[in-house]
Amino acid sequence: MSHELLLNLRDLACGYQEHRVVQNLNLHLNAGDIGCLLGPSGCGKTTTLRAIAGFEPVAEGEIQLAGEVISRPGFTLAPEKRRIGMVFQDYALFPHLTVEENIAFGIRKHPERERVTTELLELVKLQQHGKRYPHELSGGQQQRVALARALAPEPRLLLLDEPFSNLDGELRRRLSHEVREILKTRGTSAILVTHDQEEAFAVSDHVGVFNQGRLEQWDTPYNLYHEPLTPFVASFIGQGYFIRGQLLSPDAVQTELGTISGNRAYTWPLGSAVDVLLRPDDIVYAPDSQLKARIVGKTFLGAATLYRLQMPTGSQLESIFPSHADHQPGEDIGIRVAADHLVAFPALGSVAAQVDLRDSGVRRYNSTT
Repeated sequence: MSHELLLNLRDLACGYQEHRVVQNLNLHLNAGDIGCLLGPSGCGKTTTLRAIAGFEPVAEGEIQLAGEVISRPGFTLAPEKRRIGMVFQDYALFPHLTVEENIAFGIRKHPERERVTTELLELVKLQQHGKRYPHELSGGQQQRVALARALAPEPRLLLLDEPFSNLDGELRRRLSHEVREILKTRGTSAILVTHDQEEAFAVSDHVGVFNQGRLEQWDTPYNLYHEPLTPFVASFIGQGYFIRGQLLSPDAVQTELGTISGNRAYTWPLGSAVDVLLRPDDIVYAPDSQLKARIVGKTFLGAATLYRLQMPTGSQLESIFPSHADHQPGEDIGIRVAADHLVAFPALGSVAAQVDLRDSGVRRYNSTT
């Protein structure tokens, strides 16, 4: 895989008239990688995608593709000159053209149009459906035709706007894995927009979490889950609850669950009030433990059960236990903390909150500081 820089967004701001939807956006994508813009509705991810495609002008900053500036204030290279492919939410297939004709639409003058079309039909596993029309296909098959059509002109970058949102859960899961495989087989760089983190993690190498027009973190799925940079990323990615604690030492926090320590050191003043993130897999069932919690809710997940727990102080947590241990709401059970990662943020209004996390000081023991 090439690690050459393909897409670079520098200090980008864009929006409508005076309303800035996206501000101070910086991210980059290497050739052959798949990135994702993830966040709740109205956070700016689709506006960013449209700016990359050339459908939205930029107010500040610039967009570079393969070293060439394609957007800056006062200049927007036309979408058709960008060599960027697009796959839309509604597929936008031509109903009067067959599957083959849809795929070949953008390469009508290509000298090897038939070979390219045949290869792509095979790649998206629709070689038996070339002569059919879109209305004769399922939603998942139509989406694969739209993907093949976008890949036919060999774009430098492929943009996918909520491509699976019209499909049901199981098909979405299957197709998101298939799409990743197809893009990796072709070596195609891509940016996906979604509000579904399972989809983002299934398809992407890097994910950018948006919150109210700002990119809070651009990172691998693993780091977003285990090393969130902000409280928003911590609460948006995965499940989890914050509990209040006090910083005892750079790598230990005193909480109502006891002392929690991990593989990080913080440089906030000792004694600072902090909020510690605990995921469901950080809390384990321990029948002999002195530490008790009351079950206030449960969700059966098949192989496991997700329990909502309440501590004597009233604070709540979630925990996943194997489903053969069947506990009931109202029951008090023993628990213990089994967290290797200490993920903490300054409590609002505390001394530590006056220091920004990004500048202040999260450092791992195995890193050079």
